[in-house]
Amino acid sequence: MKNNHKIFALDIGTRSVVGIILEEIDGTFQVSDILIEEHKKRAMLDGQIHDVPAVSQVISSIKGQLERRHGPLHKVCVAAAGRALKTETSLSTVNIKGKPLLQKNDILHLELSAVQQAQALAAEQENDTKSYHYYCVGYSVLYYRLDGEEIGSLIDQQGDEASVEIIATFLPRVVVESLIAALTRADLEMEALTLEPIAAINVLIPESMRRLNVALVDIGAGTSDIAITNKGTVIAYGMVPTAGDEITEAISNELLLDFPLAEQAKRELQTEGDITVTDILGFETIIPSHEVIEKVMPAVSRLSGEISKEILRLNNGKPPQAVMLVGGGSLTPELPGQLASSLHLPPNRVAVRGVEAIQNITISDEITKGPELVTPIGIAIAAKQTPVQYITSYVNGQPVRLFEVKDLTVGDCILAAGLKVSKWHGIPGVGLFVSVNGQDISLPGGHGQPPIIEKNGYQAALDEVIKNNDHISVLKGNDGGPPQVIIGDLVDSSSSKEIVVDGKTYTLTPHVYRNNMRVSLDEIIQDRDSIRIEFVDTLLDGLTYLGYDNWIENTKPYRISINGKDTFFPSFSGKLFLNGVEAKLSSKIQQGDAVSFKSAHTPTINEILIKKQLVPGSSIHITFNGKEIELKKDSTRILRNGIRLEMDDPVFPGDSIEMEEQPMSGFIFQDLFNAVEISMPSHSNGHFVLLKNGVETTFYEEVQQGDTLEIVWPQSSH
Repeated sequence: MKNNHKIFALDIGTRSVVGIILEEIDGTFQVSDILIEEHKKRAMLDGQIHDVPAVSQVISSIKGQLERRHGPLHKVCVAAAGRALKTETSLSTVNIKGKPLLQKNDILHLELSAVQQAQALAAEQENDTKSYHYYCVGYSVLYYRLDGEEIGSLIDQQGDEASVEIIATFLPRVVVESLIAALTRADLEMEALTLEPIAAINVLIPESMRRLNVALVDIGAGTSDIAITNKGTVIAYGMVPTAGDEITEAISNELLLDFPLAEQAKRELQTEGDITVTDILGFETIIPSHEVIEKVMPAVSRLSGEISKEILRLNNGKPPQAVMLVGGGSLTPELPGQLASSLHLPPNRVAVRGVEAIQNITISDEITKGPELVTPIGIAIAAKQTPVQYITSYVNGQPVRLFEVKDLTVGDCILAAGLKVSKWHGIPGVGLFVSVNGQDISLPGGHGQPPIIEKNGYQAALDEVIKNNDHISVLKGNDGGPPQVIIGDLVDSSSSKEIVVDGKTYTLTPHVYRNNMRVSLDEIIQDRDSIRIEFVDTLLDGLTYLGYDNWIENTKPYRISINGKDTFFPSFSGKLFLNGVEAKLSSKIQQGDAVSFKSAHTPTINEILIKKQLVPGSSIHITFNGKEIELKKDSTRILRNGIRLEMDDPVFPGDSIEMEEQPMSGFIFQDLFNAVEISMPSHSNGHFVLLKNGVETTFYEEVQQGDTLEIVWPQSSH
């Protein structure tokens, strides 16, 4: 015995309503009847019922006619029109500076915030103040960014700012509610519900094919509905308000035809070589089909351009691998080729798919088998095999009804409840404002914690799947506290350093003052503190820090006053050496540097004169009493504080000396007495004889280099 089950389905479109009777016979489907009736007036707009009684009247008419052929009909499978779907893109950005590595749940929070922004945009477009009046039926991430640069994944990343841009699709609740109202007036109960794009995809693109990136375009009279598959699921939905009527109007304008006659001519273009038309003036003309097609090609190009533009937008700017066309408008001449060209696809990657592409289905011979039947048949099969149902969950105790067009998650429940995830985050802690070395800086408070989300009493992730009657609780995350910052946190670790001075190792750390009081680096900063940090960066800083003041003093330039004029002698100053190389007090010091010092030199008068390039005087060597003696005569008379200085006397920094040049003259015998002390022998009677080179001479006799001088005391006679 055959197991026979009849399925009644309705495809409620903008221009007409299609009723279909599908019989399931031992696992296969047979289309046994189909009925199409146009709306009496404009009762539908973009897939949404605007006049419930008018639409209900058409539904009742179709129901009555089919009941006369197939018996009573009480339940019906229907679909929400794809053109009713609202698709929005949205960007969500979060400050992550100072936060730990980003984890999956952080990214889901960011994505959900973006979806909620898109949900609000969808509501704003319809002047609806309640964003949760829109069901999210799917979203896809377009890109992640870290600090403004696009990145493949945010997981385990750190930076200053993270952002995500998504494309999300929403179904207005009013679409479903008005659909139920129209069915109720026609004494029908909604047996199952699906989305029109899902219906067509389910019968044309089995799950095994959905890993491919395919666009399905359902081209009707007034709109073209688009769905995109990739990675095993439907990733986006869209609609363009351009379809078959665009071509009909072009034919009407070109051939001066009434709209219904233009529609009839459009359908004949595909099957007839010539078409016969009667224009509004009553003239009958036979026109080759190719000429008509040529006249309407601009309209075909516009239609393909609008569809390809939306496909690219939904598919993140890239063409899909293939495009399937269904619906009556897909029979538009040259449309597949134009669409392939617009998407830069090979011609064999865009194809019209009719009911013959649906597996396990037979159709009565009297029923036409065009692509316009794919969606109605898909509604009947998909609504039965994979019906979309309502489930009820509870968010913070409030019931939420959800439209199950996909696996519903905790995040979907929060969306439907109208909770703004961003508002349930803990707020950042109050920051501190301090002055550091005269510069005002702010220290941010701790980050607020994300909300705590539980499902049935256990902590849950936003992407966790829910079931009917699940209870979701959302608790506000803890607020961030004030910052706990010590002064050392403001100081770079390289600010402290070890150096070796004169063979001893020392550690140098910055001197820190808070509100002019010396403190340690581990002091906790308070709001409005004025902090001064004195870094030990140069040799001068380091030697001052360690108390080597004498080194600093001795490196000052050696200075004396000569005849009232300050004169500097750098070569007599002390010298600092950094790692063996002469350095200045302003030289920078680094970790591990070795510092040494060469003491200042105290010069004599003679050295001062040499540096000044002055001749100190003249000298000769003579022999006196068998010994070589040097006779000297100064050319300059030098006084310090009125006291005459000799050539070997030291001159100290800061001394004030006077120099008087003296005329130079030759040496005489008498100059000998400046070099030696003469003692009179005891046997002398007071008389002596002066000899130069053995010849008696006088005190005033000129003496030359190498002369031999003698003083002889004759012995007294008794």
